[in-house]
Parts: sequence; C-alpha cells; structure tokens
Amino acid sequence: MKQLQGEMAHYLQIKEQLQARISGGGLRAGDKLPSERELCAIFSTTRVTIRESLAQLEATGAIYRADRRGWFVTPERLWLDPTQNTNFHRLCLEQGRTPRTLLLSAEKTRVPSEVMPPLALEPGDQIYLLRRVRYADERAICYCENHCLPQRVPELLSRDLNGSLTEVYQQHYDLRYSSMHLSFYPTALPYGAATALGAMVGLPALLLRRLNYDQHGRILDFDIEYWRHDSLRIEVDTL
Repeated sequence: MKQLQGEMAHYLQIKEQLQARISGGGLRAGDKLPSERELCAIFSTTRVTIRESLAQLEATGAIYRADRRGWFVTPERLWLDPTQNTNFHRLCLEQGRTPRTLLLSAEKTRVPSEVMPPLALEPGDQIYLLRRVRYADERAICYCENHCLPQRVPELLSRDLNGSLTEVYQQHYDLRYSSMHLSFYPTALPYGAATALGAMVGLPALLLRRLNYDQHGRILDFDIEYWRHDSLRIEVDTL
C-alpha cells in the first residue's frame, strides 16, 4: 500500500513539475516534450508512472499526443462567442491563426434519422452529407459533418468544399447565415471523429450541434461538430 501511494505521489509530482515548466515558459505552445524514455531517465521512474503523469496533463488540456510523433504543448484555445455570426476561417484569422478545411468525403444520401427532426425531413428524403476536418495552424481540432439541403444548394458537390462553406453559399447561391440554434455539451470522441483527428477513441471532446438559418429565416443546413476538448473556449457577454 505504501509503495502504491508513493508511486501515486510521484506521478503527481512529475505532473506538477511539467506543468510548472509550461506555465513558466520553459515549454511553449507547440513545443515537443522529451520522449517517454527520456522522461523516465530525467525523473528516475518507470514508463507507467510517466504515462500517468502525461495522461493527467492531457486531461487538463495542457498537452496533447500526436500519432507517432510524441507529446506537444497545446496551443492557445480558440475563443468562440456563439452569439456572433461568424465562420471557422474568419474566427481563426481574427485570432491570428491559420485555418484550413479538408474535405474527407461528400455524397448525396438518405437523411440520417437523428437529423430528420431538426431539418424537418421525412424517411427517404435525401441530403448532401459532407465530412470535413478543420485545422488551426495545421493541427486538426474539429471533425464536422455538414447536412445540407439539395433543394437549397443544388449541385453543391460540384463546388470546391475544402474551404469555407459560408463563402460557397454566398458566391454560388446568394445565401447567408443569419441565425442559428446551437447546443453543446461534453462527450467522448467516437471512432470516426477520433480517426479523422488523429486522436484516441474516447478522449474528451466538445460536441456542437448547429441548426443554421439563412437571411430569409429558412432552414439552410445542420452541422454536427466534434472539437478537441483542449481547442476551444466559449465565452458570452450578456446585457
């Protein structure tokens, strides 16, 4: 029991020391941490203890793991005010970040059952389903499924969908987002989202579900977004 308590205390001490280095500027956003083997030598401990320390830091959002590349200090979170009508690319640029959107797949398909109620559709109705990944400074932070209405945006799949969907709507259909109904809550990354983001299944995430309306007050599309838990902060000013 005493040995177990000692190991627990040790991983917490290592966590605090690494956190102090990050907070003090010894490790900056985007910096790579020493390898697990190097950390074992630095702190004279086992890999099990090191991994527990790193997992604790990951849970707080201080660091993240990139597949086959190691551990890195997490960049500053993007700030989102859901009361403001903006899009991902503009949000990044306004905060000094470089945005990129990558289209994974696009198809015309039957509407999924969970999307029928918000889009006011019936079984057998069809939608355009876009699966995309959003990057900030080349770090994948959001997996998004856009459910678009073919009657509102015909031939959408022939457009370049690797950028801002907002701009595609404006340039080709004279449609603009004007309002939305937004819900968000913590969850865990499912397989599809985790694979797209290069993260482990089950890691904490923020799930956003967004029903968008155009300038005429008509339903335009419905988005389901999985954000890395360490990539976004939501702040709202009320009057």
